Formats: sequence, structure tokens, C-alpha cells
Amino acid sequence: MLLKYFNDSKLAQASYMVGCAQTGEALVVDPARDVTQYMQAAEQEGLRITHVTETHIHADFVSGSRELAARTGAMIYLSEMGGPEWQSAYAGENNVIPVHDGDAWMVGNIRIEVVHTPGHTPEHISFLVTDTAGADEPIGVFTGDFIFVGDVGRPDLLEEAAGMLGTKEVGARQQFSSVARFKDMPDYLQIWPGHGAGSACGKALGAIPSTTLG
Repeated sequence: MLLKYFNDSKLAQASYMVGCAQTGEALVVDPARDVTQYMQAAEQEGLRITHVTETHIHADFVSGSRELAARTGAMIYLSEMGGPEWQSAYAGENNVIPVHDGDAWMVGNIRIEVVHTPGHTPEHISFLVTDTAGADEPIGVFTGDFIFVGDVGRPDLLEEAAGMLGTKEVGARQQFSSVARFKDMPDYLQIWPGHGAGSACGKALGAIPSTTLG
């Protein structure tokens, strides 16, 4: 399994490419607007981008998912967990696959499992990653704005920044439940978050790019 980390220091935004060396397939998680970086990285590693996904609808940067999929022929996997009002505007396009809690797909030998982790936003999902070529349990999880290094995602931004009144307490309760669900997972699980220090999506984000659940 190949894992590449991409960082936009101006936005403290992280995106990822995970690839299967055996089959040459790759997935990009939360791509930034400039998709050339992912295409160049895939070419350098001898991979082809076949899957693109989002942990949630982003308010702090412009997603490159549609352009990346258009340029590579990849399928886009989007959460359908937030209800009708929390769907991307392009969710009905032919190359979009809606996903729900417990759904999974393969990127070569790599299994990607969807976990609904609402709190920061209602539709937010995380992705458990298992390299089935050598293991039958997940090695890590792409957490988006759910869990960061040293912090969890803010559940109050929809109300404080977007003016959606009455959402921060609901979000806090959802975030609490999502964190409680992860307490049953193993401490060694790698956490690959969507932001680092400097992002407004958390209040105490660590400066290192990743951590473990423990």
C-alpha cells in the first residue's frame, strides 16, 4: 500500500492519495482545487486515479473532486448520510456513487469502509483503511474534520460562521457520540486528519501531520 500526504500550508488543509502497488489503482481523499499535484504524483508512482472521495462538504476550500474525476475517469464517492439538505450539488451525476455508514469498496487490494461521523457537519464520514494483501484489520482512518491531532472538529461552526441557528448543540451531541464510537477501536489505528495547525476547524490542532487513536 502506498500513502501520500499533500498539504496546503496556506489553508492548513490536508489531502491524501492511497494506492495499491499490485493493481495500480489509487484513491484521492478530499482533493484540493489544484488537481495537477495528484495526477503528477500518481504518474510518478505508476498509479492511475480510479476513485475520489470527500469526507464532507467543505466550506473553507474549493474541492477538486469533479475536475480530478473528469480528467482521470475516476468515480466519486459521496456521503448520503446527512439527509436531502446535506448533499453536494453534483450528487446526481453519473460518475457519483452515494455511500452510507458501513458501505465499503476496494481500491485494488485496499478496502475502504465508510463510518458516519457526524458532529462537525451532519453528513460527515470517515474512511477505515485495510490493506487486505497483508492484514484483515484496518491500519488507519481518514478522519477529515472529525478527529485531528490533539483535538476534535468543532461542532459550532455551522452556527457561529454560517449562521445556522440551533445547530451547535445538536452538532456537539453528534460529535460526542461519534467520538464514543471510536473509543471501541484499537489504539494503534493511524489517524490521517483533514487539517493541521492553523485551521479554524479545531481550536487546539497539533503541528504534526498524523497521530494514532491512542
